[in-house]
Amino acid sequence: MRFSMISLSALTAAVLLAACAQPGGAGSAATRPAASATATAAAAVQRQDLAPGLYELAYSARQNAVFVAATGGFGDNAEKPRVLRLDPQTLAVQAEIALPTRGFGVVLDDEAGRLYVGHTVDAAVSVVDIAANRVVSTIKLADKVKSKAPDGREVERAPHNFRELVLDKANHRLYLPGLSLAADGALYVVDTQALRLEKVVPGLGRGATGIALDARGNRLFVSNLMGQIAVVDTVGLVVSRTFDSGGDQPLNLVYDAPTNRLFAIDQGLASLQDLRKKDNADYVARPGNRVLVLDADSGKSVATLPAGDGPVALTLDAARQRLYVTNRGSGSVSVFDSTRYQALQTIALPTHPNSLALDTARNVLYVSVKNGRDAARGSQESVARIAF
Repeated sequence: MRFSMISLSALTAAVLLAACAQPGGAGSAATRPAASATATAAAAVQRQDLAPGLYELAYSARQNAVFVAATGGFGDNAEKPRVLRLDPQTLAVQAEIALPTRGFGVVLDDEAGRLYVGHTVDAAVSVVDIAANRVVSTIKLADKVKSKAPDGREVERAPHNFRELVLDKANHRLYLPGLSLAADGALYVVDTQALRLEKVVPGLGRGATGIALDARGNRLFVSNLMGQIAVVDTVGLVVSRTFDSGGDQPLNLVYDAPTNRLFAIDQGLASLQDLRKKDNADYVARPGNRVLVLDADSGKSVATLPAGDGPVALTLDAARQRLYVTNRGSGSVSVFDSTRYQALQTIALPTHPNSLALDTARNVLYVSVKNGRDAARGSQESVARIAF
């Protein structure tokens, strides 16, 4: 598949904005139960406006705090990038942790007291000491190289963009899929003891996005926006196989070890489908706007769950058999029974709910919520606390 420079630039922007949810005013929160055969208690929702450019978040049980990446927005008057430390009950800001550049994705190592923050367009990851509330290291993943923008300007950009991060505690590693639509995707492997890049594993395909770890099976699953899932052997750090997910745009992944199931968001972004059709006459779009449930060994479909418009993130509460999905386009969070594959509840969180973090002990879900296109530049975005 060959993309023109203009369509490639537009497609990359669409992928990053939809995947992380794009900047752009938050409405009031409400609950709206969906029809279900299973009775579900109403969720208590509270919400707090915090800062421009909120993206991924994490809940720390040891610190009893929520951490959320705040880019500060975009443009000349953007606020400085930082991580906000929040009170998990009130969502009040307890501390602000300065970042060297805009952070988007996060992953928590609660035992080590570290939060890893991915710098999506700057090919780097920062290590935050969450007890001291400060950055202790920033690891460069790749050098920026000069290239031509669609308008002919010479620009510097990294060979890959970075969205998701997954921690492999047993092997002291951090894994980051490198996303590119101009070339093959790659897995960047960081040594979390030496705090350095250990290896770059090629062969993930165009648009590598989601990632999930099977720690016991010594394998990683990495999705790409061409409908595929690559399996990476974490012992040899090589791609062992790639299979068709059965979806159109598998975006984010969750692996459930006890049942050996892989849950995948199938995004269904119309603009991405349109651009792929223009560049590949043989491309046939698949439905999207759903969650795929796959057997992790065979890759075969186990079930399909209908999501709202533009699903982005998902998280699994295996003990309670609940799957939570943010629907960016619909402005809602879907709650599913992950065993019976039933829709239980839909919680309205306009405008664009983005990322999820779960406090399993208290059965509380935290959601970052993006503004819409009509919001004034620099408007604050919010975090919602949903108590079940």
